[in-house]
Amino acid sequence: MIEYIRGAITALNPTSATLETGSGVAYLLNISLPTYSALQGVADTKLYVHESIREDAWTLYGFTDELEREHFRNLIGVSGVGAATAMLILSALQGDELAAVITGGDVKRLKAIKGIGAKTAERIIIDLRDKIKAADDTLLSQLSAPTAVPAAFDEALAALIMLGFDKKASNKALKALFDADPTLKVEAAIKKALSMM
Repeated sequence: MIEYIRGAITALNPTSATLETGSGVAYLLNISLPTYSALQGVADTKLYVHESIREDAWTLYGFTDELEREHFRNLIGVSGVGAATAMLILSALQGDELAAVITGGDVKRLKAIKGIGAKTAERIIIDLRDKIKAADDTLLSQLSAPTAVPAAFDEALAALIMLGFDKKASNKALKALFDADPTLKVEAAIKKALSMM
């Protein structure tokens, strides 16, 4: 099973990306709009892969992060939701929107997506409410902090939580800030994070 593919982007459009690896082999991967947006202006990338192997086709789906791939796998596990529909859902509900819609039981938002009726929307919510929350919590805890966590990161996170901000949102904002500038001071990190939330 392919876990991820790293390579040069040789073709890119809103629904697919072609990556050429160092061995000279190129792979066509179906992608969502958030992944397409993330790849704009990028020459080389790493995409996490989901493989769909049938007698008549071998199809690859690519995602810039593991959380989106997990959401995709959860969606295709719902009866009546195929890969194409799952990609439409991921393109329509970007980032944390999908988790919010499912955990909040927002049938109306799901029904607004092409090809999803009331029954399918309800089934998605019933089947995935607990899975989506668990997947978000587990993967975000694995991916949320920088690999070498500066002391300022922990202090800033603790301060934001004390101020009443959501831990997950604070973690995400601070991760982006410290990834861009690991030398950031606590006060500056808090001020910048507040402007992002």
